Amino acid sequence: MTNIAATFSVVPKVVPKKAFTPGNLILLFVLLLLVLGLVLPMLMIGDFSLSNKAGEFIGLTNFLEYFSTQSPLYSIGNTFKIGIITTLLVISLTFIYAYALNRSQIPGKKIFKLVAFLPILAPSLMPAISLVYLFGNQGLIKEILMGESIYGPIGIAMGLAFWCFPHALIIINTALSVTDQRLYESCKALNASKLETFFTVTLPSAKYGLISALLVTFTLTITDFGVPKVIGGQFNVLATDIYKQVVGQQNFQTGAVVSMLLLLPALMTFAIDRYLRSKQKDMVDHRATPYQPEKNHLRDTLLFIYCLLVSGVILAFIGTAIYASFISFWPYNMDLTLANYQFEFMDGGGWSAYFNSLEMAAWTALFGTCFVVLSVYMTEKVKVSSWLRRGIQGLALMPMAIPGMVLGLAYIFFFNHPDNPLNFLYGSMAILVISTVIHYYTVCHMTATTSLKQVDSAIESVSASLKVPQWVTFFKVTMPMSLPAVLDIGFYYFVNAMTTVSAVVFLYSSDTMLASVAVLNMDDAGDIAPAAAMATMIFITSAAAKILYGALSHGVLKRTQAWRR
Repeated sequence: MTNIAATFSVVPKVVPKKAFTPGNLILLFVLLLLVLGLVLPMLMIGDFSLSNKAGEFIGLTNFLEYFSTQSPLYSIGNTFKIGIITTLLVISLTFIYAYALNRSQIPGKKIFKLVAFLPILAPSLMPAISLVYLFGNQGLIKEILMGESIYGPIGIAMGLAFWCFPHALIIINTALSVTDQRLYESCKALNASKLETFFTVTLPSAKYGLISALLVTFTLTITDFGVPKVIGGQFNVLATDIYKQVVGQQNFQTGAVVSMLLLLPALMTFAIDRYLRSKQKDMVDHRATPYQPEKNHLRDTLLFIYCLLVSGVILAFIGTAIYASFISFWPYNMDLTLANYQFEFMDGGGWSAYFNSLEMAAWTALFGTCFVVLSVYMTEKVKVSSWLRRGIQGLALMPMAIPGMVLGLAYIFFFNHPDNPLNFLYGSMAILVISTVIHYYTVCHMTATTSLKQVDSAIESVSASLKVPQWVTFFKVTMPMSLPAVLDIGFYYFVNAMTTVSAVVFLYSSDTMLASVAVLNMDDAGDIAPAAAMATMIFITSAAAKILYGALSHGVLKRTQAWRR
């Protein structure tokens, strides 16, 4: 008898997986670009540290020669000394400032927050120049240092604290802003003291943010080049050693050795940060209620005074550089003049350097944003091979752990190699854009990923069932919904491209001189007032971009983000 079930059973058809789908091809292209822009240059820098000038493999000889004197140990010690001191200073200052913004009822919180983020708009060279005018040999208030010189660890720590303050504040402010009101009510019901509440609720809820801010600040301080170059004097650190070896002595092999040494602590802190993030647990749930601080006259008064002092110092640093840019000859002729803005007569590349920076920042914002959005969209919203997705996600985190100077030096070795078919890019505007896009890629990738994850994946499924092309869904639904993050990425890229020094200091040519590098060159030539003027132009341009970004966001987002309300 015939088995009816077997007769009418449906044998599923095995459909072979397509290895060369459009999604896989595009993501493979993105992966290739990240490998070319990040991995291969880093391999080249490691290769050059193990070879001589003729390209012959010599093992650890370069390392042994570098450590044959006491100078490297001096620089390494100074680097960690500055990193530890500045990190502790910044974390202490930012925690109290963030606590005032989130756990008190002081007036003017929006203004204090705005002022605190102003250093992001300035190159790291700007606070160093201000320190010279304030505490240098002819400084306005040099007596405060009681005979100590600003040219050394004191100046470096102060300049880096100014520059790193907003970066740490963003992290700590976020950590303190997410707190469950019920925890404080429980402490109050148990008659816990303010001190006990602080150590049992406030600190534990913000500990991962504090640790992350500590690691980020430490990495920024040990890898920054601008501040120690201007105000460091004879106090050598690893970042300035790289510059002296490459630019001063044209010793690329030793520069590669120092770069490898600078890369190790940066990678170590990055690995620790990623490990701690994996251990982090949610401190609030769907039943949590936002924390509302109670009025406390004494606490609020003290925190208001503290925020006034910190904001005053930030404004004083920025104001000093701007004011000095209009002075004829500090401190002998204090008449106001525009002569310092005649950059064509200075040894810094002229006004063309400023316009080169504008062009580079615009291209970086445009191509960087498109590249990030494309790569993240293909990773999160398109069915692609899992190994491609993991490869993109892994490479996306690497730039955060690589100092800008190390990446710039690696680009020299990679793109300037005579056998490299991409050699034509060396010294061009394109390589400056590529370097900047890669250097700041991680934050942009994480921003875009967070935004796209908020877009319900069911949208793509519904579109597919209605036979709507995926590119139509992308431009009419996904992009409008993710527009706030897209604008954030574009602004982030533009401002960092205007202010960066370390990532491009080795890559420019006479035709692609940038404003941030011009500040460095004018300071080297003794033209400190014109250097302050160029730094002021960078700051004003970044501030104008912020205003334009705010206006654009308000107008565009008002029409496209009504669904959020």
